[in-house]
Amino acid sequence: MTVYPLTGVIRPYAWGSRTAIAELQGRPAPTEGPEAELWLGAHPGDPSTVPGPDGPVSLTTLIDGDPGGQLGSGVAERFGARLPYLMKVLAAGAPLSLQAHPDLKYAAEAFARQEADPSLPKNYTDANHKPEMLVALTPFDALCGFRPAEVSALVLAELDLPQLAPVVTALRGGDLAEAVRLLLSWPADDRPALIDAVVAAASRAGDTHPHTESFRLAIDLAGHYPGDPGVLVALLLNLVHLAPGEAIWMPAGNLHAYLHGLGVELMAASDNVLRGGLTPKRVDVDELLNVLRFETLDDPLLHGAEIAPGVTSWRVPVRDFELYRVELVENRPPVRLPGSGPRILLAAAGDVHLGEDHGTPVSLGPGTAAYAPAEAGVLTAAGLGTLFVAAVPA
Repeated sequence: MTVYPLTGVIRPYAWGSRTAIAELQGRPAPTEGPEAELWLGAHPGDPSTVPGPDGPVSLTTLIDGDPGGQLGSGVAERFGARLPYLMKVLAAGAPLSLQAHPDLKYAAEAFARQEADPSLPKNYTDANHKPEMLVALTPFDALCGFRPAEVSALVLAELDLPQLAPVVTALRGGDLAEAVRLLLSWPADDRPALIDAVVAAASRAGDTHPHTESFRLAIDLAGHYPGDPGVLVALLLNLVHLAPGEAIWMPAGNLHAYLHGLGVELMAASDNVLRGGLTPKRVDVDELLNVLRFETLDDPLLHGAEIAPGVTSWRVPVRDFELYRVELVENRPPVRLPGSGPRILLAAAGDVHLGEDHGTPVSLGPGTAAYAPAEAGVLTAAGLGTLFVAAVPA
């Protein structure tokens, strides 16, 4: 029984920052391209590794060899021989695509239909849902959930573009689904002219207009994705500015997009993504409309609770994962860490030392991680810094 240093995999998506993850880890920024996500987990697409007697061992291989000891019998019975969550450090240097994820029942049914009929579009890679949450490490901007339709109607009406009248009418009637359908089904040949007209109208509004923030967003998104109707769909969503330590929650059916910043993301281990614009990739409008929940999200923030001195918990209504943040103070006794089952521990700041009750001690600096199997039992941490703990609810 031990705790392992965990080496994640960095994914170089085009929207990633060229500096943020490197700065977190205290190393020179890469010269070959962006670093978008640091994956920490056993996802088959890019599993992390732990030290082995003959070199690095995939976390997937480690779990496959002893699911009961690694995951605990309860987790193994519930999810099979797999780690049910994936932890990431996400570094957005440019806006990501608008996207949503199916719920568990729909994902299983849609994946089964897709596997049975090769002629269907390949929208799903697995039978799992992908709820996710993010805690900001730096100031972080995101779009999360639909804002009130009447507010979106006012914003689009102020652009004073006759071609948007049907969309404004749908919004005034509270029909978010029809507004989204109209925008994403806009004739491809007419899209560049529409977005150019939106940018021109937004630019004329000036800095004192009550909807200046929305207009600036449209201008910025159009600069990244010219001619993309997702520029207008984005104006139907809540624009959220997170301070470090604040969090958002993206349940099934929630349309969202990350715009800029560095954060810790935790999600169910799935690749099921339905895109809704701001992307060169295919957008399946009909399938997205099947998945989206067209309801107003009044409060996009996920509010944490202090469950012990220096320990914050963010509770989410899924059985796949839970996240804790532990603030360690120098010259204090070791802190008993929350969570049970298979855990991933990520240091976000300082110098963190995991306790010795479980066997080999592990020290973590910023941006480095460890993996603790269920059989490691109680964990403690000491030092000075910030530690995130991903676990599976008991």
